[in-house]
Amino acid sequence: MTSASPLQLLQSAVSAYRSGDWASARARLDEAVIGGAGADADAWALLAMCCLRLGDLDAAGTAADRALVLNARSLRGSLAKAEVLAARGAHREAGIYFNALVRLAGDRPSLPPDLAEGLQRARAAQARIATGMADTVADHLAAAGYAEGRSDRRFTHALDILTGRRQPYLQQPQALYYPELPNIQFYPREQFPWMDAVEAATDAITAELNAVLEDQSAFAPYLKTRPGLPNRPDYPLIDSMDWSSCFLWKDGAETAEAARCPQTMAALQHAPLCRVGGRSPQIMFSQLKAGAHIQPHTGFVNTRLVCHLPLIVPPDCRFRVGNEVRAWERGKCWAFDDTIEHEARNDSDRARVVLIFDIWRPELSEEERGLVAALLEAMDAFSPQKSAWD
Repeated sequence: MTSASPLQLLQSAVSAYRSGDWASARARLDEAVIGGAGADADAWALLAMCCLRLGDLDAAGTAADRALVLNARSLRGSLAKAEVLAARGAHREAGIYFNALVRLAGDRPSLPPDLAEGLQRARAAQARIATGMADTVADHLAAAGYAEGRSDRRFTHALDILTGRRQPYLQQPQALYYPELPNIQFYPREQFPWMDAVEAATDAITAELNAVLEDQSAFAPYLKTRPGLPNRPDYPLIDSMDWSSCFLWKDGAETAEAARCPQTMAALQHAPLCRVGGRSPQIMFSQLKAGAHIQPHTGFVNTRLVCHLPLIVPPDCRFRVGNEVRAWERGKCWAFDDTIEHEARNDSDRARVVLIFDIWRPELSEEERGLVAALLEAMDAFSPQKSAWD
């Protein structure tokens, strides 16, 4: 009588496994992998699952490890390893392999029945492990004195990232990355005492804005097509008055509109405005029409911060920097790192207008500011034209 081939043994083992005959499936898999003829990662992973069902954790662990040696990206191997670890009570380690299985499976439209069922178990196990870990962490932190909303903001941010409530966002400048600067989305308001004078002038600045708004010709699309340069013709706000600006200073030079807004300029006299020839400061009234959405994007250099003073702010207007979403409040200034992905929405039925200006990052010394300015001016001198996205 001719003995069955490894392939026949594997097919028979799969059939027995699916019918719940773990002992028969294990016997056929043991025979199939002798000598290595049928010893691919899936065969070892299936053997691990059979051993697990039969309560032989040692054999299951050995087979699962062998499957992952043969193929570290094996879906069945990751599932088998996770299940073995979970059976041993090593829930944290099991979570690593359950996460690997979910990540490796991705958005595949179809999987074999045993893997599809295993993926469901993996996701359920992820949820159980996350809940258990969250409860344990919450108990320990409460005992250590942690209280959300009162404890350190940065620690809460780290905790939110750890638990998946928020994802991390990093600086992604389009041109110049200056190293060793902190990755802060919105800077603490108390770090900028000079903002007191800016906020105190809100009514005076709004009055000047209203005079400018009577002549809409002072506003122009913020993003403009520039012939001969890379542009985004598919972007909904290119050449659109839905996102428009009136510059008081543009590309480091004062505009005619500045003379119409002396109170605005006086309020900024103590702000550490960026001074880069041909580029900064940028001071403008930025208007976002009803229903407009400024899509996620990042800024040019991470040596500056961008400041907003909200002036006309209807409800249902939101601004996101990284993983933090805020609503503008009239007369309350903020500074943010625009090289971290950010976007703006106006879901109201009226226009939103804020005063925007750029300042040096507070971590830079005077020497660094001068050298950065010289560097950017040199870059512009070599290639003076900028795209619509600078």
